[in-house]
Amino acid sequence: MKLDLKEKFDKNIKNTYFLKLDTKTQDFIKEKALCFRFSFQELKQLIDMSVDFEMWNEKRIYEIWKDFENKKQTFAYIKEIYEELKNNPKSYAKFSKVAPYNHSRKISFIQNNKEELGLGKCPVASPKTRCCNLMTLDAVESCGFDCSYCSIQSFYNENRIGIDNNFAKKLKNLVLDPNKDYHIGTGQSSDSLLWGNKTGIMDALFDFARKNPNAILEFKSKSNNIKYLLENDVPKNILCTWSINTPTIIENEEHLSATLEQRLESARALADKGVLVGFHFHPIVVYEGYLNEYQATIEKITDMFDASEVALVSFGTLTFIKPVIKKIRNRDFKSKILQMPLIDASGKFSYPLETKIEMFRNAYDAFKPWHKKVYFYMCMEDHSLWKKVFGYEYENNDEMETDMIQSYRRKICYYK
Repeated sequence: MKLDLKEKFDKNIKNTYFLKLDTKTQDFIKEKALCFRFSFQELKQLIDMSVDFEMWNEKRIYEIWKDFENKKQTFAYIKEIYEELKNNPKSYAKFSKVAPYNHSRKISFIQNNKEELGLGKCPVASPKTRCCNLMTLDAVESCGFDCSYCSIQSFYNENRIGIDNNFAKKLKNLVLDPNKDYHIGTGQSSDSLLWGNKTGIMDALFDFARKNPNAILEFKSKSNNIKYLLENDVPKNILCTWSINTPTIIENEEHLSATLEQRLESARALADKGVLVGFHFHPIVVYEGYLNEYQATIEKITDMFDASEVALVSFGTLTFIKPVIKKIRNRDFKSKILQMPLIDASGKFSYPLETKIEMFRNAYDAFKPWHKKVYFYMCMEDHSLWKKVFGYEYENNDEMETDMIQSYRRKICYYK
């Protein structure tokens, strides 16, 4: 039996974000869909665009709508406005004032009774991009911060923090090849420092580092919780690194995390203690005036630290998989993070290569005094970018891994 227009509409909005829209927008889309008889794909795109308009705190679709002679012209008009917003640098000038973040969040801790230690290869490592072959160690699953772009929220329940209750015992029993060098990071499934020594995590990691001098442990964080590290002797093969962004991005997109000043002050305190530190500019985000603000941030770092105290500086940018995009659109919050061109990047979505060359080259050039003194790299980026940004490239991921570890080793030996 042939469906009437209203029945067809009800069928087409299933498995879309329609019910996430406010009532006025829902009524408007339904009215126009019945009037113009939009196809399923057209209707889905209108709903997606409407969700994004609201999330970006831009004008609602009913505020910018114009009726043309046919649906093709009408749809094209809305699509053109949407693409213009995506492809031009976004503005945060008024965003903070009109779209405050709700800081209320209830976190619960659960004990994970996993049989095996959460040690494995970096889940984003790929032959399609240049990667360092980092190994990841999951002591905690899920994060207490609420960065709008984070992929962790797609793999774990963001309000439930999973802790491996047998982590210390399993880590103690782990046997590494003494003739091989290892680079292991603990910040892939959660923040490395946020939880401190909860359930003895730091005790276990410090003991592991002392027992395995051929393993370089990297604690990556957006936290200023360094109490345990200040109160204990830190093994020389532990690197403490911070994910760094501009005040604009931290304020609007990296919710609940430490401020830029708090992150840098924490790094400074540990460097003063003789701990090697590092900085990850990941993700670099395009917005109005972003190059100037990133340069100012970099200048602050080069003023506060000597190159001898810094093991690494990395660059990366927004790269999404479809489940993360879906998760972001399903959330009830304001964010401009998806207000960007989403170009295919080896099966994921990111900025065009031309934009990446601009952002990475400017960031690298701003660090010019450190070029031969600190290890620089790009994380999860296309091979072709290396020559254009750094002036050299690696043949494969294994060559990059070897060079990176050797560079870290030289810094560690220098600090002894």
